[in-house]
Amino acid sequence: MSLVRPKSSDFAVDDQIVALGVGFLVDALPVAAIIVEKNAQGDFDLKASNTMFDVLKLNVNSTNQNHDLIIDDAKIRQVTCDYIAGSPPYTFEWRREDGVNPRQIDVSIASFDSAGTQGRYLITFVDRTSEMQVRRNLHREMLSDSLTGLYNRTGFEEAVDDLVAKIKDENQSDNAIGERDDAELFAIFAIDLSRFRQVNECAGSIVGDELILTVASRLSNVIRNGDVLGRMGGNEFGIFVRLKNKTDDLDATIARISSVFDDPYALGALKVSVSAAMGIAIDKHDCANPSDNIRHAQIALKQAKTTGKIEHYSKAVLDFSRNRFTLESDLRTAIDQDALELAFQPLVDLGTEQVIGFEALARWNHPDRGPISPAEFIPIAEECGLIVPLGRWALYEAAKTLKKWDKQSSSQLCGRISVNLSAVQFVHDDVAYAVEEAVRTNGLSGDQLTLELTESVIVSDPDRARNVMEALKSLDTKLAMDDFGTGYSSLEYLQKLPIDILKIDRSFVTPMLQDRDRVAIVRAVLSLASALGMETTAEGIETKELSNTLAALGCSNGQGYYYAKPLSADDAFAFLEQARASKAITV
Repeated sequence: MSLVRPKSSDFAVDDQIVALGVGFLVDALPVAAIIVEKNAQGDFDLKASNTMFDVLKLNVNSTNQNHDLIIDDAKIRQVTCDYIAGSPPYTFEWRREDGVNPRQIDVSIASFDSAGTQGRYLITFVDRTSEMQVRRNLHREMLSDSLTGLYNRTGFEEAVDDLVAKIKDENQSDNAIGERDDAELFAIFAIDLSRFRQVNECAGSIVGDELILTVASRLSNVIRNGDVLGRMGGNEFGIFVRLKNKTDDLDATIARISSVFDDPYALGALKVSVSAAMGIAIDKHDCANPSDNIRHAQIALKQAKTTGKIEHYSKAVLDFSRNRFTLESDLRTAIDQDALELAFQPLVDLGTEQVIGFEALARWNHPDRGPISPAEFIPIAEECGLIVPLGRWALYEAAKTLKKWDKQSSSQLCGRISVNLSAVQFVHDDVAYAVEEAVRTNGLSGDQLTLELTESVIVSDPDRARNVMEALKSLDTKLAMDDFGTGYSSLEYLQKLPIDILKIDRSFVTPMLQDRDRVAIVRAVLSLASALGMETTAEGIETKELSNTLAALGCSNGQGYYYAKPLSADDAFAFLEQARASKAITV
């Protein structure tokens, strides 16, 4: 059954007059419209249409030339019948599959009874195709990453939700006919590029973008049909993978993704080796919320960035993440409430065995968990941005303690205090200003402070490091290179930068009497420091024999449990006074 345009011979004269009047009315409407009348056969005859309706060309698929077919769509007829029967919807969306681009038309039906007529209805048509196309394009843009053209995080989540729903429908259909009784698995991979920040900072954002594009291209080449790749933001990617066989498919996928980072990346004139941290979450197709698995993969990724291994999401990983999140919140509160403390480990002149100062070490005694290791809370502070207020607190607290000691001491000065500067604080804070404020506020001289830096602050941006270090030297502070030998040491840096002290890492010092290679390394560092006119400090001295050996090799200073463990401020001052009274350390 269809809406047809009757031949003129089918009209009586009166009908033609009425039709002419109705035609004028329809032509006056600002939208495409027709008027139809139900005939004795239960079909609908077209009584009038306007020019705008003809422009819509809704009869493009018509093959019924004899009746000048206008609309061949069962839905139009059914909705009109429903309206007549008093059960609308009287307005609905009509989607026509015309070629490549489907048409979206809003259709409304209303009674249109003129004088002397019954059963006539006005049907209006508003073509929303262009509007819907614009909406689809905007929606597509909202779901796409502007740099790579991949899904962004929102688009990736939608795609994963849709695919998991599709898998669920497929499996339900298969189960209904007895073809399968197992639940298909899928995996979400979260991938984070290492060294991206360094590439961006050192080579510029254009090279950073080129790296992202190249990684995206390589990942696109190793995923299978049906997998989904997205850029989750910054230097993080997400991949959705269907697993037919958990062990084999998973291992093969990990191998393919890992191969993307085997070869260096050619970025203009540069060749850069890039690795990646990887977190994986696995679930069944019938999971309640597939988007949760993306979050789980990112939780595993966070742990992978800490451990350096591929991590799979588990309850233990979730507990680890929750613990870090809780500690972050508690650490923020502790900093705000001044609930942290400094401990002080003596620095000893190995030649005279006199205490020459202390290294200030942050300590956190959690009200519920007890003492928390700096190895646990310092990385959290660096990750969440708390390292800047924490570092400033440590600077000021160390200076305040030294001022207090100077007032209590029988000597004019109580030596110097070494304070660690995090690489993150060095980059994101005005450390020269922070040091100047700490020294000036407490009435100290700059040479009473030694600032300990790690090699990473130099490698990431040598020019900036030099400028900041020169600003610190202008305050008369001493600069120490901490954990020397464990990073990316360069003779060029040591020659150009104003470094006063090399600190030999405990990993070389503590076992050196049992390991000839360690002795050779320590001897080489001492020779290097001597040639450059620098002092040296050995960490991790735990025996008198080790102390004597380092002194004989020419090491300037030492610290370790042989002399004392980290002490409270009051105990450290008492230790200092006792050592000065006896002219040497009594152990």
